[in-house]
Amino acid sequence: MKKSLLTLILTVSIAFFATGCATMHMGWTAMTQAGKLDKKAMPAYDNMFTKVTKYGDPARAMMREWKVDKEVSGDDVKESVTALTQEYNMRLTNYVKMFTKEDAKPDEVKEARIWSLCDLTIAKIFLNHSRYFGGFMPCRIMYVKYGNGDAYLISMDMTLAIYGGEPLPPKMLKLAKKVKTAMEEIPARAAKGDF
Repeated sequence: MKKSLLTLILTVSIAFFATGCATMHMGWTAMTQAGKLDKKAMPAYDNMFTKVTKYGDPARAMMREWKVDKEVSGDDVKESVTALTQEYNMRLTNYVKMFTKEDAKPDEVKEARIWSLCDLTIAKIFLNHSRYFGGFMPCRIMYVKYGNGDAYLISMDMTLAIYGGEPLPPKMLKLAKKVKTAMEEIPARAAKGDF
């Protein structure tokens, strides 16, 4: 009897640790280490993880998107992004029309374009803080149009880059919020053809 009970406990323990160990570790780390992080870190990670479980797509969980108005063409978006980049004191560091496929099926990408934007002064400050911020640079806006005519602008959700670790120094936080505002407002306005 004791041997059977011991075997059962051992089997359950192995099964639990094999399936729940990573989850337990995440929970334990969140409980014991969250005090070191920015107060917005855990809600930001929770939001991202909720999107991953909802859509099954980690890329979608890290992005924001804006639907482009039907009457706004890819060329209109290009003009708008270019003008708005200057308004927000960003620099357009690159633009690429990736491709156009005239005979695209309704659910297939017909046209794709990408803009790279940066504030070089802010970039230098962040690189001096951590060279790993370079992985986020330059900020990008992607235009994707499908064969059915639906078009979207997509850009990284900068919430985790700003709040996902220890609190940024006040000056850096202010600068990061400035870039975040630009990278949300430029695509939002360009999706409507705003200049």
